[in-house]
Amino acid sequence: MGDVVQMHFSTVDYVIFVMLLVASAGIGLYYAFSGGRQRTTQEFLLADRSMRCLPVSLSLLATFQSAVAILGAPSEIYTHGTQYWFLGCSYFLGLLIPAHVFIPVFYRLHLSSAYQYLELRFSKSVRICGTVTFIFQMVIYMGVVLYAPALALNAVTGFDLWGAVLAMGLVCTLYTALGGLKAVIWTDVFQTIVMFAGQLAVIVVGTHQAGGIAEVWRKAQNGSRISGLDLNPDPLERHTFWTLGVGGIFLMLALYGVNQAQVQRYLSSRTEKEAIMSCYAVFPCQQIVLTLGCLMGLVIYARYGEDSPLDKGYVKSNDQMVLYFVMDVLRDLPGLPGLFVACLFSGALSTISSAFNSLATVTMEDLIKPHVRPMTEARATLLSKMLALAYGLVCLAMAYIASLMGSVLQAALSIFGMVGGPLLGLFCLGMFFPWANSTGALVGLVSGLVMAFWIGIGSFVSRMSASVPPVINATVIPDVGNMTTAVMTTLITPKTRPSGVQALYSLSYMWYSAHNSATVVVVGLLVSFLTGPWKEKELNPGTIYPVLGNLLFFLPQRYREKLCCVTPLEDNSKGLDRQPYQMAQKESIGVAYTKEEEKLREEEGEKITAQPTCNLAHTVQETAL
Repeated sequence: MGDVVQMHFSTVDYVIFVMLLVASAGIGLYYAFSGGRQRTTQEFLLADRSMRCLPVSLSLLATFQSAVAILGAPSEIYTHGTQYWFLGCSYFLGLLIPAHVFIPVFYRLHLSSAYQYLELRFSKSVRICGTVTFIFQMVIYMGVVLYAPALALNAVTGFDLWGAVLAMGLVCTLYTALGGLKAVIWTDVFQTIVMFAGQLAVIVVGTHQAGGIAEVWRKAQNGSRISGLDLNPDPLERHTFWTLGVGGIFLMLALYGVNQAQVQRYLSSRTEKEAIMSCYAVFPCQQIVLTLGCLMGLVIYARYGEDSPLDKGYVKSNDQMVLYFVMDVLRDLPGLPGLFVACLFSGALSTISSAFNSLATVTMEDLIKPHVRPMTEARATLLSKMLALAYGLVCLAMAYIASLMGSVLQAALSIFGMVGGPLLGLFCLGMFFPWANSTGALVGLVSGLVMAFWIGIGSFVSRMSASVPPVINATVIPDVGNMTTAVMTTLITPKTRPSGVQALYSLSYMWYSAHNSATVVVVGLLVSFLTGPWKEKELNPGTIYPVLGNLLFFLPQRYREKLCCVTPLEDNSKGLDRQPYQMAQKESIGVAYTKEEEKLREEEGEKITAQPTCNLAHTVQETAL
């Protein structure tokens, strides 16, 4: 790329960018030396379970509103039109189900890590498999999230590539390792505000230069960028109302239902009600973020029309287009390009800091504590901090590997998308189907992952080797709030409908999560029935959500007992001190008793209080869908 198109930052822009990093580090240091000073694992990993609704909701939003999304959404709208906006329809159920199904189960079990649930429900081996899968997913993702925006920034403005990567990685590692989850949540709040400010500034100035919002809309309509409601039910179509509105629900569930980074925030809330309210508060924020992304895409179209900077060779890929537009529009307004870049890096910082913290938590709670018996609180906290630091350095190493991979960058993000679905399937299998046993869960998870990688890699290879020379747009598919959305190469393929395996490879990426989680549930149930299904009375109380019992409320009691779980979750929001199932856990290390240990305890005359089982009259609890 010639120097002609490379636009440079002014001093003011650099000052604003540095201020973002300093403020983020300052918040981390403040929480390192105030309050309980992060002396306990409870405070370091779960913010002492003392967070209020608003910071938690903004943190939930910021976690998956990454820089990839800020660059991806507008270029998607510019290239393909506003069809993508219908993703907003999936947010409604995608946040309602976690609020009333997943949060009550996790919160009342008083867990630290979502994967402790898998041991309470299945076995230790399922828990370890879930944890390892999650670690693999996050480590790959965070390197890309750190590297992708730095690369785009470097290409457009000549901003030093490794300077940006190192500054972000080290500042983020510093405040995550010192300040714990409290620092991560409060820096997320600050970074969310910067993100909104940066995007708004660009939209306002861009709209003004284009001649007002009516003019932007008129140009977009003339260029057929305003899409109507596409009700085509074909799952091979990339974006239709069904792929976005229904397939998107499963993406949202994989993120807001079972991802450790989000579950940790729910568990840090003061009460279960506040956790549910924070989930509700994300909904309007998500809609605003999506609308801002769409507006920016339309403003870019109003400025360039069909004369894309990509076609003229000013930029090399679609994800650089947003930055090119920002530098082009704001070049006479010193400070504003810096604000947008701060907004971009806020997206990256909030995502990777959540990744460090959640990775430190699962490594500590799921891999170290159950296997290392005696450990003082001080030592456990120090180890947690060391883990957060170690993952920070791993992230920088992953960013370096990402730089060597080049075009495989997209494949790395696709891998992230592939893993979310099977993990969602595993939790659904445990929570909704009492018959599922641990063998079924393991086989289901493995088959879901195999299916995910088969389709993901198959579609990638088949697109690369397409015989018709495709028109390639290296589009960063926008993942407004969706980490699981893969970054893929979209291409305009010939109209002939693929058949057989090729049709499977052509499946819209929005259906990946639904397809892979369904695979886990179906295979898990089949294997469970073949190897001897479990009865509900054998399970740890509180690990099942009676969704089937609630949906089949019209059947007589005895049929519901035979068919499915009807034990209601205990409602402990009336002041039962949040520990109704603590007896199912070893308090010292937060691990469930196995069934053999429970039998031993019973033989020794220890009374185990069990939750009332199916013979009780079923009451439809407040949290019913």
